[in-house]
Formats: sequence, structure tokens, C-alpha cells
Amino acid sequence: MRSIFRFVASAAAGLVLSGTSLYAADPIKIGFVMSYSGWFQPIDASTVNGALLAVKEINAAGGVLGSQIQVETFDNKSEPALGADGATEMVSKGVKAMLFPSDFDFGAPGAFIAQQNNIIALSGASDPKFGVTGIGPYAYSISNAAQAQGALLAEWAFQKQGWKSAYVLLDNTISFTKSLCGSFSQRWKELAGDKALLGDDTFLNNDPSIAAQATRINNLPAKPDFIVVCSYAPGGPSAIRQLREAGLNQPVLTGESMDGDYWAGTVPNLSNFYVADYGSVYGDDPDPTVNDFFKRYQAEYKQRSDASYSLRGYSLIQAWAKAAQKAGSFDADKVAAVLDTFKDEKLVIGPTTYTPELHIETSRPMTIVQSQGGKFSAVGKFSATTVHLD
Repeated sequence: MRSIFRFVASAAAGLVLSGTSLYAADPIKIGFVMSYSGWFQPIDASTVNGALLAVKEINAAGGVLGSQIQVETFDNKSEPALGADGATEMVSKGVKAMLFPSDFDFGAPGAFIAQQNNIIALSGASDPKFGVTGIGPYAYSISNAAQAQGALLAEWAFQKQGWKSAYVLLDNTISFTKSLCGSFSQRWKELAGDKALLGDDTFLNNDPSIAAQATRINNLPAKPDFIVVCSYAPGGPSAIRQLREAGLNQPVLTGESMDGDYWAGTVPNLSNFYVADYGSVYGDDPDPTVNDFFKRYQAEYKQRSDASYSLRGYSLIQAWAKAAQKAGSFDADKVAAVLDTFKDEKLVIGPTTYTPELHIETSRPMTIVQSQGGKFSAVGKFSATTVHLD
């Protein structure tokens, strides 16, 4: 092991090393109750890989409080109710923290079990309810709240792009997309006025056609400057392709649920597309720390991260490890007490703040990534100035 309380400047940047000892401490267990199969698996995959990379780098740097991290896994098979079964199994294995899927509906059943058993629950869920108000004081999200993402899209479109009219197309399937479109609409009306939202419509992710929705947009007296699509693959890409086929070539804006380019082949020559991500996986993020992380990720997995979600997984483990190290304990109350003091804490995902009342980010900058002619690149980092969480 390396020396006590030193920071690793390269591979494990920002991760605190544990104290050395003549005798190795027992491993400390963390439970991953995630979607290793089923339709939610592609969403969880990068988060899991990022978390595993953090575990590897922390262990290589000496572990936490002299203990190596040992990962226990459970496949919820993309069925939210199974998360409770997985969490119960993790309790029996003596884990000190649990990682759950990046959606409140998927993560909450297991997180409630963690809360009841005084275990830290970690997630990339973008719903503020994954925290004190919806789960309890041991639940923490590393994500930017969906409401912050919707507000960011509205402010960026109005203030940076100068666009004056919008149309909203909501995939009414999961809580994230509902919050994203709802917060966008609220902030957009505040900035541009009620009449600047020309309309809104809904669809479901498995709908084979949105022809009726596209027709309603085309029949508007004046076309919108841009369209906000709140969805995820495969339904989101299908909707964008159908909008383009209907002659609607306006800019399309969306949030993290359509991160990455793994789906882009379904929309030929994708252009005028903008997404709020946690970082650009294309090597051009404005933050060098993000670019370095993705280089390490590619070296580890022999492929590029297919979405920036891997930053979330890594940073969740990084945050928990830093808090446990500072607390000098794996006890949930002591770890939570340290997490609640985070103020612009330097994590790979970016500066992160928690308070005893709010366990999710609302002001951390996100990277706007564009696709023009099928090629993705970073536009810049931006954050919302006004966010409504209620």
C-alpha cells in the first residue's frame, strides 16, 4: 500500500488513500442492485462500468480506511419491484452502501430497504425525491435534477441561441421525462412568455408511430424555432427520425436520457440535435478531468464509454469513499454527516454540493453536446440560474 492520506494525481485523481497497516483489514462490501438484463440494462451499463472503475482505482490506491472494496451484485432484470428483493439480499450480506438504477421508479424500492436498514443508498436518479424527501437521509443522487436540466435547456435556447418559440413532445413513460419537459415548459414561459410555447404533445416509448403528433406540428400557423423531445432510446430516436421524415428539421433539444451516440445510426445524418450531458465522451469536453477519465475508461474496457453515465457511476463511489475516509467510519450516520457538508466537492463529474435537506445537484454545469451531419461534439458547459424543484 502507499502512504497514508495521499491523493493519487493520475489514475485515481481525487480519491483518498487509506492508512497503512501491518495486517490487511477485512474487505468492505458495496451492493450493486442494478439492471444487468432487460430493457433498462443499456441505461445502467455505463453507470456500472464507471462505478467498477472507481472501485478498481480506489483499491489500487490502498482502499478506504485500510479496507479493499468488494462488490456484491444483484440483477433486478429491469423490474423495479425486484430492487427490494436485491436490497434485502444485500442487507444479509452486510454491505455498507448500495448502488441503484438511475431512475427514481427503478431505484426507490431498493433504496427504501437500504434506508430502513441504515445503509447509504446511491443512484444517478435525476429526481429530487431520491433523497431526503422521497426516501430518507441516507439516499443520495449524483445527478443534476431533471428540473435543473429542463431549466438549463430553456435558458440556453433563449439566452444563448436567441430562439423565440418552442414545441414540447413528451414521452409520458418514466418520471425523468415528465419532470424534464415540465420544468422546461415552466422556465421557457417565464423567459419567453406563455405564447412562446406553441404547443405540447405526448407519446409512449413503444409507440410505433408519432405521425399524428408530427402532423399537428406541421399544421401550426407558425412553426416552432425548436422542438424539445423528452424521451430515451429506442422511442426517442424513433420519434426524431419521424420528425425529420415529416420535414421538421428544427433543432431538437433533450436531456441526459438521450446521452451518447449508440442510437444515432437510426437517424441518418443526424443534425440540429442538442443534448445536455454530464460530459463529452468524444475527447473534447471543456473540462480536462472529464477527458482524462474517458481515456482511462477506454483503456480499461477497450472501448469508448457509450454515454456520460459512467461519470455518474465513478463519482458515486468516489463521493462515498471520500466521505467514509473523512468520517473515519463506514457507519451510515457518520458518512451521511460528511456528505451533507459537501460544498462544490471536486468529483470527476464536477463540483458537487449536498445539504442536509437536498441530496441532488441543481447548479453544477452540464455539457451541451451537438450532432451535425452525424458527428457529435461538445458545444460548451452551462448551468441554469433559476430552478424550480416543486
